[in-house]
Amino acid sequence: MDELKHNLIPKHTKISDSEKEELFNNYKISIKDLPKISLTDPAIAHLEANAGDVIKIDRESETAGSSVFYRGVSNE
Repeated sequence: MDELKHNLIPKHTKISDSEKEELFNNYKISIKDLPKISLTDPAIAHLEANAGDVIKIDRESETAGSSVFYRGVSNE
């Protein structure tokens, strides 16, 4: 079974450096202000992420529609 295709696992995407810069500028934040996601998290293993990258998480809900969350990749 491919865990990433499970309906309870939201879509995870590594954003580009330009998208990261835009995110930080729009919200006047830095990587330290984002919640963390571990480098070893199975949901991002296929993304070839490194510490300091930002992961965009798209969550779909039948009742609430879609929501976007961001997490900073941490090697802790």
